[in-house]
Amino acid sequence: MDKTVNQKAWFLVLPVFLVVAFSAVLPLMTVVNYSMQDTFGNNQFFWNGVGWFKELLDPSTDLGGRFLASLGRNLFFSMVILAIEVPLGIVVALSMPRQGWTVAACLVILALPLLIPWNVVGTIWQIFGRPDIGLLGYVLNAIGIDYNYVSNEIDAWVTVIVMDVWHWTSLVALLCYAGLKSIPEAYYQAAQIDGASRWAVFKAIQLPKMNRVLLIAVLLRFMDSFMIYTEPFVVTGGGPGNSTTFVSIELVKIALGQFDLGKAAALSLVYNLIILIVCWIFYTVMTNAGVERKVQAESEPAAKPKSSAALKPATALKPKEGVA
Repeated sequence: MDKTVNQKAWFLVLPVFLVVAFSAVLPLMTVVNYSMQDTFGNNQFFWNGVGWFKELLDPSTDLGGRFLASLGRNLFFSMVILAIEVPLGIVVALSMPRQGWTVAACLVILALPLLIPWNVVGTIWQIFGRPDIGLLGYVLNAIGIDYNYVSNEIDAWVTVIVMDVWHWTSLVALLCYAGLKSIPEAYYQAAQIDGASRWAVFKAIQLPKMNRVLLIAVLLRFMDSFMIYTEPFVVTGGGPGNSTTFVSIELVKIALGQFDLGKAAALSLVYNLIILIVCWIFYTVMTNAGVERKVQAESEPAAKPKSSAALKPATALKPKEGVA
């Protein structure tokens, strides 16, 4: 049967295209326009071509040095965050109950940090870590640890990392828990009959079933951590010195502090391009890894134990002839 094509359906999505064009495309074109010009105020612009991009990617210039230094801090922060939050989220999801009233209680508790706005999270940890009135800072100094995130770079980094882990590990845990809940109970019954260990169940059943949600979690956490601005700005202001000045904070300093719109526009475009490229690399690598595991599993001889036959559905058992 031929499918009827109705071109009038495009009119139904036309408002969506108009909204996207107004809220995304037009501002992007404005940024592209600014990135190729320079201004001295009074709304007067002068053509600069790709000059800002050359200066941005040149480590010998002030702009290039600041950008590359902040980019290195961003990459290091994102890698540390992923290395901590993804395994920790998996462990939390595996430790959560599967049924009963405790499931709802655990879900509500895990969702609480996600409901707190970013600036409020920064304010909480700014007060929490102060050595004079903050509980964390006071306790650490009381037990002999010289902790002061305002003057010590290591303390500032630890504070920002712990703050982000506290805020966003719940997201990874909830995504992993959703993946675990989608696994049929028959898989666990077969593993129990075959005498599989807890590690074997995780490696052969749970981890492959969480592959898609882990991909989403890694992409979301990388983008969020790489674009982080509010929390470290509220807690440390990018300091001490420039130790916690990420690309987003550097961008705000150039755009609003120095009012160099051309430099800021060029930096924002390169910043956005880096995020897209790294996310594409993450997606490609993790997707190909899942395909390779699937092909490898299909190529292995399918030697099923006899005990797994007990898990076949009852509809597969045909009655004998002559039996009513």
